[in-house]
Amino acid sequence: MKRQETMELFKSFPIYGITAEKASLGRSNYEVVKAMLEAGIRFVQYREKEKSGLARYRECVELRRLTREYGAAFIIDDFVDLALAVEADGIHVGQDDLPVEVVRRIVGKDMVIGLSTHNPDQLEAANRLKDMIDYVGVGPVFATQTKATAEPVGFSYVEYAAQNSLVPFVAIGGIKTQNIFHVWEHGAKNMAVVTDITQSDNIEQKIHELVNNIKR
Repeated sequence: MKRQETMELFKSFPIYGITAEKASLGRSNYEVVKAMLEAGIRFVQYREKEKSGLARYRECVELRRLTREYGAAFIIDDFVDLALAVEADGIHVGQDDLPVEVVRRIVGKDMVIGLSTHNPDQLEAANRLKDMIDYVGVGPVFATQTKATAEPVGFSYVEYAAQNSLVPFVAIGGIKTQNIFHVWEHGAKNMAVVTDITQSDNIEQKIHELVNNIKR
């Protein structure tokens, strides 16, 4: 999939899905991702840092096949080699990972690159890389159990990104059913929801509820 096609999927649905197997009520990532796809999510990030390289590879081969079946984009968090090995559509890196310039050189021109940002200075630095990256992460908006040590950035940074980002952005961090409308209201058009989805007894129903809360 070309970068432009992948980013069309980014814009096609307001919820950005992320795996979190330890917070998935004993379900596999495959089960969770399939439910996400059934509910309409078309941009899925694989984020599993504690498994062995071989376990991650085997799991991502299956998830790559699944996302292709649904016409969805498959993004790998952090592991550039894994993204290449499974022919993912993109790679998401953080401030302490390989520099974007290096990542782009490794993955070539067709793979989407997302970059996490946590403050205006990092966003301005990302803007200077706009020809190499495709979207930025903005957060954590609220305190979150998946990034327990990160300081929440609140709505002010979401608003700043909405006004100043030169690439699309996804708001992330502690976004749940009860607050997703307010994140949207402050300028986010794409929001990553993690545990509110993965810990739900009915993932498809939860995603529909999140989307309805945005549209209210």
